[in-house]
Amino acid sequence: MTQTVLVTGAAAGLGNVIAAHLLAQGFQVVLTDVDAARAQQAAKVLDSDKVLALGLDIRQPDDFARALELTVERFGSLEVLVNNAALTLATPVMDIPVDEFDRVISTNLRGTFVGCQTMGRYFASRGYGRIINLASLAGQNGGTASGAHYAASKGGILTLTKIFARELSKSGVTVNAIAPGPMDSPMVHALVPEEKMAGLLQMIPVGKLGEAEFVAQTVALLASEQASFVTGATWDINGGLFMR
Repeated sequence: MTQTVLVTGAAAGLGNVIAAHLLAQGFQVVLTDVDAARAQQAAKVLDSDKVLALGLDIRQPDDFARALELTVERFGSLEVLVNNAALTLATPVMDIPVDEFDRVISTNLRGTFVGCQTMGRYFASRGYGRIINLASLAGQNGGTASGAHYAASKGGILTLTKIFARELSKSGVTVNAIAPGPMDSPMVHALVPEEKMAGLLQMIPVGKLGEAEFVAQTVALLASEQASFVTGATWDINGGLFMR
């Protein structure tokens, strides 16, 4: 069957790479972003009648409910959710204001919770669904270049993935996470100054940054109908920085 996927934070960065790859793989794509205008612009670039652009504040259950309603209205159903949207800040831990901590946690952790809960109910009612949460190496090792609030939120996403996987497993719904390490992306280059990049690469066992396209390929694999026997898992894509 042709599957429809909703990708959060898909107007730019990794989310946009994921959306473009899934479109190329035959998915119908709901491209969402907190900035509706950016989502519309990103959809124009993809230039396909299989793309729907929507504004979506992932912190708000009503926004997810509205996105689901409009998706079903346009494509007839929704089969896959990719919780990608995140706020990435690198403030040193002793300098993080409480309101900044709350903002990162509410965006990254609450946003993933709301998405899993809202779409999980819908998927369970239909007896089929795939949820893929974008976590991070920072949530496994405490973070290095990223902020403590970011790392804590991503660690929480790993736990939420297991909780929702257990809750939804009897309903034909799988829930998995992907934990990328440092990618060759604008976000990583913004966090790591050029003069420190060589030092970062020396720390990575394979000696290079990761590729966003491979993360997108992994999302497509976990989103496939064939991925019914993997749930509650975290797939590491980190160049050997974290081994278990």
